[in-house]
Amino acid sequence: IKLYHYGSFPQGFSWGVSSSAYQIEGGWNADGKMPSIWDTFTHNSTSIPGNADGNVSCDSYHRVDEDLYMLRALRVKSYRFSLSWSRIFPDGRHTSLNQKGVDYYNRLLDGLVAYNITPMVTLYYWDLPQALQDLGGWENADTINIFNEFCDFCFSTFGDRVKFWMTFNQPQTIAWSGYGLGQFPPNVKNPGTAPYRVAHNLIKAHAKAYHTYDDKYRKSQGGLVSIALNADWVEPKDVNVPRELMAADRALQFQLGWFAHPIFKNGDYPDAMKWQVGNKSELQTLSESRLPSFNEEEKSFIRGTADVFCINHYTTKIVHHATLRLTPESYEYDRDLSETEEGDSPTTAIKNQRAVAWGLRRLLSWIKEEYGDPEIYITENGVATDTKTTYDDSARVFYYKTYVDEALKAHNLDGVNVKGYIATSLMDSFEWLNGYKVGFGFHHVDFTNPNLPRTPKYSAHFYYQVIKNNGFPMPEDEKMIYGHFCKDFIWSTATASYQVSCLD
Repeated sequence: IKLYHYGSFPQGFSWGVSSSAYQIEGGWNADGKMPSIWDTFTHNSTSIPGNADGNVSCDSYHRVDEDLYMLRALRVKSYRFSLSWSRIFPDGRHTSLNQKGVDYYNRLLDGLVAYNITPMVTLYYWDLPQALQDLGGWENADTINIFNEFCDFCFSTFGDRVKFWMTFNQPQTIAWSGYGLGQFPPNVKNPGTAPYRVAHNLIKAHAKAYHTYDDKYRKSQGGLVSIALNADWVEPKDVNVPRELMAADRALQFQLGWFAHPIFKNGDYPDAMKWQVGNKSELQTLSESRLPSFNEEEKSFIRGTADVFCINHYTTKIVHHATLRLTPESYEYDRDLSETEEGDSPTTAIKNQRAVAWGLRRLLSWIKEEYGDPEIYITENGVATDTKTTYDDSARVFYYKTYVDEALKAHNLDGVNVKGYIATSLMDSFEWLNGYKVGFGFHHVDFTNPNLPRTPKYSAHFYYQVIKNNGFPMPEDEKMIYGHFCKDFIWSTATASYQVSCLD
């Protein structure tokens, strides 16, 4: 596990970088754009360092050419970005169509295609139009059809150039951080029921958008549709204790299986979730499980609604079994386990996000076995460093060197069908609850300068080389040399009198 593996990915491997609309675009109210829930939250929050927001951020809305320049310099094969729903449909509905928002994405897409960079487009990266939140947001089942209307428009408008779509980014984060912990907008703190209800609607919304593409666009456009799910690897505290193994599996089912099991397996939630939540609900004297159920028609509608498996991954946790409380009701307590950090690995600029490279290989192998050997794209992977680090981000270089190598091991040694690796991220940007204190970027952005100059870090040069080499070919000084010594080379042996003498 600790050994470095030299080798290459197959030809056509998709090397890329990622970003998201709210994190980089700025222009929060430019040219007819209306607020998203992240605009509303950041404008009223005092919990983000420096009371930061995404009003300007990297100002990508006004700097398409600069973004394209950085992407070309890295020589990436693909660029993952997201569409701002409230920039295209300011109030969330087609009737509010904002052509200037559409023009922005057309400029970006035309530039990417001109430079032979494949667009990988996320339709929803957390920034719901505030107007739809006012109607109940993802707790309201009507949002399913409204989202489908938005997806339909994007497929028809951009689908001639976009051949890789992701419906949602990290639905588990939307459901748990947005509706359980209440840390992300819409800041609902109802951990026992709201996350399950919201996830139920997100899964249905994903499936509906997938079928819309299937029915109306796949034949003419020939693209792929998936969903970007997130998972930490979880290592059992003691692999020799069966209930610790079950706890680790349960952790994966509650985080990843919550969405992957319905979509990639049988249209329904994992048995571990149904049993845990159902059992706890019964003990809480509720008349039915807090985990909603799909009917047979819904199951067949949801099953198989992804063409490839997209995974976002950052860290690894150690898990062990724990019998947790019944009150208050919570998704967290439903899991009956406790998580700790992997203490032997380096810390990063974000708490509880240690750099544990070997976990990626194990996660990829688990996905292969659990979901029937799908084609896998690592759609986010990266590390945060303090934004004061302008150039020498050797910690990030070490992170990529080790994590990419574990993906290479998974592909070359374990037979995992890894098709692409999308590094996070193109440049330092608004990092959600961390504001501008930390950055994931290959490029440093000077947010104190109104011109927002972008400077490549050491890691940008490193990643460029990895892409160029398509992995880590064995360096010359590591290779075994075969050959002969010269003809009159003298072979001999040696002794020393003291070592061989047997005289008294």
